[in-house]
Amino acid sequence: MSQKMQELRSLSDDQLVDNLREAVKDLFGVRFRAAAEKNNAPSSLREMRKRIARIKTLQRERQLAKEKVGS
Repeated sequence: MSQKMQELRSLSDDQLVDNLREAVKDLFGVRFRAAAEKNNAPSSLREMRKRIARIKTLQRERQLAKEKVGS
């Protein structure tokens, strides 16, 4: 498991939501700047998308775990 996922797993659900909101906002800003001017670091877009995917994956895992316990 990557260090990034370990860090995300240590966060609470509320912190994950805040982290996701911030990541989406950052991605929007980078896309806006990339459209307005030449993007100097296209890999930053990829990394931000991966960060968002990691957070959403972790949220889904937690949701499924709660549903399994509730059954």
